[in-house]
Amino acid sequence: MRIVVTGSVAYDYLMRFPGRFAEHIIGEQLHQVSLSFLVDDMTKHWGGVAANIAYTLALLGLRPKLMGTVGRDFGDYRDWLEHAGVDTRTVRQIDNVFTASFFANTDLDNNQIASFYTGAMAYARDYSLKDAGELDTDLVVISPNDPQAMINLAEECREHGIRFLYDPSQQVPRLSGDELIQGMRGAYAMIVNAYEAEVIAKKTGKSIEDLRQEIALLVVTRGKHGSTIYHEGEEIAVPAFPVREIKDPTGGGDAYRAGFLRGMAAGLPLKLAGEIGSLCAAYALEHVGTQNHRFTISEFVARFRSEFDDGGLLDCLPVAAPAGTSQR
Repeated sequence: MRIVVTGSVAYDYLMRFPGRFAEHIIGEQLHQVSLSFLVDDMTKHWGGVAANIAYTLALLGLRPKLMGTVGRDFGDYRDWLEHAGVDTRTVRQIDNVFTASFFANTDLDNNQIASFYTGAMAYARDYSLKDAGELDTDLVVISPNDPQAMINLAEECREHGIRFLYDPSQQVPRLSGDELIQGMRGAYAMIVNAYEAEVIAKKTGKSIEDLRQEIALLVVTRGKHGSTIYHEGEEIAVPAFPVREIKDPTGGGDAYRAGFLRGMAAGLPLKLAGEIGSLCAAYALEHVGTQNHRFTISEFVARFRSEFDDGGLLDCLPVAAPAGTSQR
């Protein structure tokens, strides 16, 4: 399956607050919040939702195409992604700005307060699948990006009959109800977490039942409670994969999406695709940063079978990495 992953490519600045946000937020004063959290550490990592998804897809033996806009500081990042097995030829570099940046502060309960600086991502609205030469592809992933770019890409997919997965996730707070309805219209699949599903319902007036009727494949992730896959009237519960230690929650959802997509690409049953996503999420959660987890296919399958039963179906995954890929 030829997959084009569109969306944000960014640098992540991850911070840890040695307390709990809830202890410093006064409910009746939310209309005038003014808070500053002193953090113990900060680390810089490769990130951005589209790049995160593409990275884990590459670990799983695919060579996805990454489509997005980046700044003049992208050189080392491009080398990293290509070394991992991601095709970056469809990444457009804008030399007069910097690459987008994500700033996240996480507390002891793994709650997060985050901000995102768009930088070069703002230029994505002027970059189409046609511009990238990718109108002949099997699946386009529309992940968080410049809001207008997401609308444009969804419309382009509908216009050319390209199957697409709509993943508004981090842009749900920014997008209006009308924009969300417009983006998901005609989508083959949509993946959101439980909280985002509630926000979407509030903004659009569409319940989960409504979304199930309109979207062929709907996936709602629920953190430690696993995920739920809705398909053709069926509701499939997928458990979370046991995590050895949660070091940082950032990127867990992106890794899940990559695993689920890999299962789809291999034509595996949806529950098995969800379980692959669960293990990918566990790998991400066990590392600080969204692209610091790594595994070989053999290691992945062995760990998968320590908890889940694939009935031998994961033998379809390539043990050797595809050309241009390095499995570390």
